[in-house]
Amino acid sequence: AFDSCRSSEMVLAEDLIDVTPDNSLTLFDRGFYSLGLLNRWHHAGKNRHWLQPMRKGTQYEVIRSLGRQDKLIKLKTTAQARKKFADLPEGVEVRLVTKTIKGKEVNILTSLVDPMRFPKAEIVDLYSDRWEIELGYREMKQTLLNSHFTLRSKKPDMIAQELWGVLLSYNLLRYQMVKMAQTKQGIYAKHLSFTTCAISIINLIQTMFIENAGRLPKSIEQLQAQVEHHILPIKRERAYPRCVKPKPSKYPNKKCQLVVN
Repeated sequence: AFDSCRSSEMVLAEDLIDVTPDNSLTLFDRGFYSLGLLNRWHHAGKNRHWLQPMRKGTQYEVIRSLGRQDKLIKLKTTAQARKKFADLPEGVEVRLVTKTIKGKEVNILTSLVDPMRFPKAEIVDLYSDRWEIELGYREMKQTLLNSHFTLRSKKPDMIAQELWGVLLSYNLLRYQMVKMAQTKQGIYAKHLSFTTCAISIINLIQTMFIENAGRLPKSIEQLQAQVEHHILPIKRERAYPRCVKPKPSKYPNKKCQLVVN
C-alpha cells in the first residue's frame, strides 16, 4: 500500500488488514508495534499470523514457559488503544522467543503460540531472513530503476501506475527465479543473483516477439538449465566488527596541543 507523504504508515498498514490472505505470516518492523493493529490483524481472518522484534523496555507478564528461552506472555493494552480499537482486550497473549545472534540477544514477538506446530528454531530462521525484504527494495531501486532518484511520471495517477508496474515486474522476475531454483536440488531463489537472473530473463522476454510461439517452452527450459551460472558464492563471515564510517567534515580537525610547563 502507498499514498501521499501526508499519510502515516500505520494508517496504511490498517488498510491492509481486510486484504491480507488467510493462512499467512506477516513480518513487521519494530516501528509497527501497535497491539490494536496486531490483534486485529491476527483475528480478522483464519490463521493470519504476525512476527515482530520486541521493542526495548517492553513490559510483559509471563504466563508460562514453553521451553528454553521460549515463553507465553501477556502484554497489557492502554485505554487509548482500546478506545481506538473497540475489539482490543485489556491484555493480549503472544509468544516471546529469545535468541542470541552473533553475541546479541534478540527478542521476537509472534502470534504463533503453539510450540508443537511452530518450533522455535523455524521462528528464529524467519526472523533471520527478514532482511530479504529490504534487499528486495534495493533490487528494485538499483536494478529495475537503474538507481534513479525519481520516477519518470509526474502525475499522481501515473506515479501509482508506474509503481505497480515495477512491483509486478519484480514479482514476475522472482517467480521465474523460483522456477529456476527448483531445477537444482538444495538451491532456493535467495541463493541466486537477482542482477544476473534479471538480465537473462529480460533478454528472453525481449526476444520472444521474434521467435516462433512453439519454441517458447524450449527457450524457458534452456533458461532454467542455466541456473548454475547464477548461484551466488557462500557469504563470508565478517572479519571485523561492523562500524559506521565517519561523515567527513568541511572543517579541519582541531589538533590536541600539549601544554609544556
